[in-house]
Amino acid sequence: MQRTVWALAGCLFVVSLGLVACGSDDDGGGGGASGGEEYTMTLIAGVKGDEFYITMNCGAQEEARKQGVKLDFQGPDQFDASLQTPIVNGVIAKRPDAILIAPTDAKAMYAPIKQAADAGIKIVLVDTTLEQADMAVSQIASDNLGGGRAAAKALAEAIGGSGKVFVNNVKPGISTTDQRAQGFEEEAKKLGLEYVGMEYNQDQPDKAAAITKGIIAKHPDLKGIFGTNLFGAEGSAAGLRESGNTEVKIVGFDAGPKQVKDLEEGLLQALVAQKPADIGAQGVQQAVAALKGEATKAKIGTGSTILTQDNLAENQDAVYKSTC
Repeated sequence: MQRTVWALAGCLFVVSLGLVACGSDDDGGGGGASGGEEYTMTLIAGVKGDEFYITMNCGAQEEARKQGVKLDFQGPDQFDASLQTPIVNGVIAKRPDAILIAPTDAKAMYAPIKQAADAGIKIVLVDTTLEQADMAVSQIASDNLGGGRAAAKALAEAIGGSGKVFVNNVKPGISTTDQRAQGFEEEAKKLGLEYVGMEYNQDQPDKAAAITKGIIAKHPDLKGIFGTNLFGAEGSAAGLRESGNTEVKIVGFDAGPKQVKDLEEGLLQALVAQKPADIGAQGVQQAVAALKGEATKAKIGTGSTILTQDNLAENQDAVYKSTC
């Protein structure tokens, strides 16, 4: 009988310990807040179908596996603050430990991202940034001004050092593409090229193609076009094909499979390839450091590679991925 009583008491003691252990996890924080559990993070792309962001996710997922982090990937179907905001709000409701995000607008995305930071979620800005980015533990991006200058130099070389050049841009208010266009314009003028302006394609290849055909009609002697992102370059190449123009040269930013094919076929003369996988990996690293209370780097700049037909074979690792 006495043995039965002691056995019952032991069981009750174990059960009580189990209840205490379960209760200790209910602190309202994310998964990484409790000892021994993996951190949870979400990478929110500027636009989900862009191979730049797909490649960024590949790099982030690889680093997440190394770090024992559970990483989710989301993004709007178009590069638009009105579409990205509800995604941010939905992620906040799930209370991850950290959010890695490419803001689609330097002003409009401030409030929703600030809301996430105020909820105790660590914020890392990847690729694009905000006008007020003080809530972020780190900002990681390419040198976009430098990339724009490099594009101008490559285009100048392709067109023989003189002539009219044009910029097929995305939309105003995006930190990265604004800087690329600025760097290109400054360098083009310094090199003596005739800069004839810029138009916005709203991140739509078909609109970029229509803009290209329109600018060729307006400037029949146009020598070169700079596409500030993947869709701008793709649309510019399509516009040239549709117009039957084989004289205008194109330099694009980003190196998706479609852009690389256009480069191989001679529709593009050069590509400024960023390092999105590196941006994603470093984003995870900075978020983990912040969650552990370790020092983080406020700003991290990543490099780029100029791809041409001549050096493409030896730089295949710079080509973006369509799937991980």
